[in-house]
Amino acid sequence: MNTICYIIAMQAEAQPLIDEFHLQEREGFFSPLPCRIWEGEVINGDNSKKLIVVLPGRQHDRDLIGCEPAAMTTTLAIERLHPDIIINSGTCGAWQRHGMKVGEVYLGTGAMFHDRHVPGDNAWDTQGLGNYATWEGTEDLASSLGIKTAKVTTGSSFDMTQEEEQVIERNGGRLKEMEGAAVAFVCSLYHVPVVLVKAVTNLRDSGNDDDMESFHQNLIKASKALLAINKKIISKI
Repeated sequence: MNTICYIIAMQAEAQPLIDEFHLQEREGFFSPLPCRIWEGEVINGDNSKKLIVVLPGRQHDRDLIGCEPAAMTTTLAIERLHPDIIINSGTCGAWQRHGMKVGEVYLGTGAMFHDRHVPGDNAWDTQGLGNYATWEGTEDLASSLGIKTAKVTTGSSFDMTQEEEQVIERNGGRLKEMEGAAVAFVCSLYHVPVVLVKAVTNLRDSGNDDDMESFHQNLIKASKALLAINKKIISKI
């Protein structure tokens, strides 16, 4: 891969990667949109790669999280930067009943939407859920990194309804977050391979899932874990 482009929702998730590789910001590249871009070169022996990190930016003094900013940012990145691969790196919720722990990093084996309530026949159900494929080398990459894989499910809210959790369980979802399927959807239209890298910040069935103080503490831990895995991914892809 010659050009690796990361799509990351939150500045806190992206900053360790930006700092580690001394990436430089190109101010105003996406103007008038708030999306931001950092880029640089990674040299590994005789090989060099272009590394790009793109964020949706901020509005109302908050990071632009969620499906719409993720889809917009991925579209802009593919159209204007022509990456060889997209990597969506970020944090997620999971379930301790499935043996998952805060700080663990997973690669996504697929991505779906869990909050699209579309009635009708199977064709509509499939389009509503999405069920988008990730890069064909995902399983081998995870094996070489010594980490687990799981299916990513995406919704537009931090919390979820009982019905949505049933959709997740019924379809084998394990990593609940707010961007992955939107990124994978855009990549499927452009036929650009996508890797989903997710670190667990909260356990949905722990009893304190809505404790934002714990979430922010776990976010620091998860961001460090993401950096360690992403450094290895960049060296291997």
